Formats: sequence, structure tokens, C-alpha cells
Amino acid sequence: MKLSEIKKALTEAGEINFVLPNGDQVPSHFHVTEIGNIKKHFIDCGGTIRTESTINFQLFTANDYDHRLSASKLNSIIGLSEKHLKLEDGEIEVEYQGETIGKYGLEYIEGNFHLIPTQTDCLAKDECGIPSQKQKVELSAVGAQDSSCSPGSGCC
Repeated sequence: MKLSEIKKALTEAGEINFVLPNGDQVPSHFHVTEIGNIKKHFIDCGGTIRTESTINFQLFTANDYDHRLSASKLNSIIGLSEKHLKLEDGEIEVEYQGETIGKYGLEYIEGNFHLIPTQTDCLAKDECGIPSQKQKVELSAVGAQDSSCSPGSGCC
């Protein structure tokens, strides 16, 4: 989800609810303790120098149970972040404390913000010798493509 998409969703949302990948909700008294612009400058295992930029939201829950962040307040915090950090319309990454700090993607589904698991990946599979995934093919479809194959013709 991009920054412009969360701003639009916040104008439609009555309440802000974040849902974890396991279906549990982040407690309603959460705080957005940080909004930041994370820039990553790195070299992959194939020797290619790369840069990435994401907009980071950090969610935090404390024991202030009477706290509830409104959609309009979060939109104003985003506005301040855009102004002072000169944020572009980038992808959002959400940090949330589990056993360790988890990093998630974000989607807006049926009035809730869903934290989507992220995965590591090799960016230079061809350089590292990691085979690409083979395409799964139904065997019945292979035979249907060419019905002119007959025993002894050399086609199989």
C-alpha cells in the first residue's frame, strides 16, 4: 500500500483497526510512534549496488488503555511527515512488536488495515546459482497440445 492509498482509506475509515496475519487485532489503544523515510543502500550477493526507499510506520501498544488514535489524527500526522520529511508516495512498511520487531506490508480490506507478512529473497538468483522455479504443467494439457504424436515418430 502506498502513502496516498492509506490517506484515502483514512478518509473513509470510521475507526482505525490493524489486523495481524494470524487474524488477531492490534489492541485499539495502539500508538503510531514513528513515521519515517527508510533508505537502504546495499550490494546484493551478485555484486549489484541497489537502493530502496520505504515509508515506515511503527505501531506500539502501552498500558494507556483509554487512548484511541482517530483516522483524522493519523492523517494529520502523515501530513506533518510529508511536509517535514519530504515523503514521496512510496510503499508503506509497518513495524510491530511481537517476539521481536516484525516488518509487514499493508493492505486495506473491508474497512481494516491488514499487516501482510514480508519475505526475504535473493535478488541475484542467476548469479548465485539458485534455480528458477519450474512452471507447473498439467500432464493432461501436455497431451492435448499436439495430438499428432504417434509411437515411433520421435516426438516423445
